[in-house]
Amino acid sequence: MNNDKHATKVGVYVDVANVARNGGYGMRYDILRDFACRDNAEALRLNAYAAFDEERAGADDAYRERIQGFHFTLRDFGFKVIEKTVKWYTDEGGNRFGKANSDLDMAVDAILQSENLDRVMLVTGDGDFVQVVRALQNKGCRVEVVAFKNVSGDLRREADMYLSGYLVPNLLPVIGQTDAAKKWGEVGARVRGTCYTYHHAKRYGFIRFLTCISPGLWLTDSRREGSPYQTAFVHETAFASGVDVSRLPSRDFIFEFELTVGEKGFQAVNVSIV
Repeated sequence: MNNDKHATKVGVYVDVANVARNGGYGMRYDILRDFACRDNAEALRLNAYAAFDEERAGADDAYRERIQGFHFTLRDFGFKVIEKTVKWYTDEGGNRFGKANSDLDMAVDAILQSENLDRVMLVTGDGDFVQVVRALQNKGCRVEVVAFKNVSGDLRREADMYLSGYLVPNLLPVIGQTDAAKKWGEVGARVRGTCYTYHHAKRYGFIRFLTCISPGLWLTDSRREGSPYQTAFVHETAFASGVDVSRLPSRDFIFEFELTVGEKGFQAVNVSIV
C-alpha cells in the first residue's frame, strides 16, 4: 500500500455480473487494481458486487466450489466481496427466473464512501449509473468508467474518462494468442486497439494501442515523450472478412491484431474485430 499521505485515494466498484455477461468474463482483477492505481494512487476501497445462488450451491458442488474459489481470489487481491443472494420468482406464465441486482448497493456505497476518495472507478456499462457519476462528480471526485460490451453511451459521455477494458494491456486474455511467450506489445504478440485514422483512397490506416499501464493516458500522440501508446500501420487487406472499412476511422470498433514490423514500423496483420 502507498503510505504517501498526498497520494490519490481511489475507490473501485465492480458490478461482477454486468462485466461477466458483457464481454469481460475472465477479467484479471489484479490488473484492474494496477490500472486503477496507475499513478501510484492508493486503493482505499476495492468493492466487487457478486451474485451468489444459494439454492444452486446447495445442489451443485462444482458451482459452489467455483464461486467460492473466485471469491477467495478476489479477496487475495484486496477486494471486498459483497455477495448478493439470487432471489427466485415465478412470472404469470409460470416461468421461474432469478434476480440479484447489485446496482443500488453499489451506487449507495460509492456515493457514501466517496467522502474519502479523490477518484472513483466504476466497472460497469449500465446506464443506470449516469446519475451516480454526476453525484460523485458533484462531490469533487474524478470518475472513470471501464467496461467491455453493451456500454451505455450516456455513461461513456458522462464519465471523466471512459476506456474499454479490451484496450487495457492484459486485463482480459487475448484469445487468439498462439505464442504464450510473447507479451502484450512485443512483435509477434496479439494486442487490441482502435483505428484512429484511415485513408480510404489509399486503402490503409493506423491503429493506436496501449503498450503498458501508465498514468499518461491523455498522451495519445505516440510521438510525444512519455506516451504509453504506439501506432501500427494497417492495410485494407489485413482486415478479416466482414469488417466494414467504410466505417473507419471509428472508436466504436475494437480490433485485435498481431504485431509485425514492416517498412513503416509496427504493422498490424490478421486483424479481427472484437
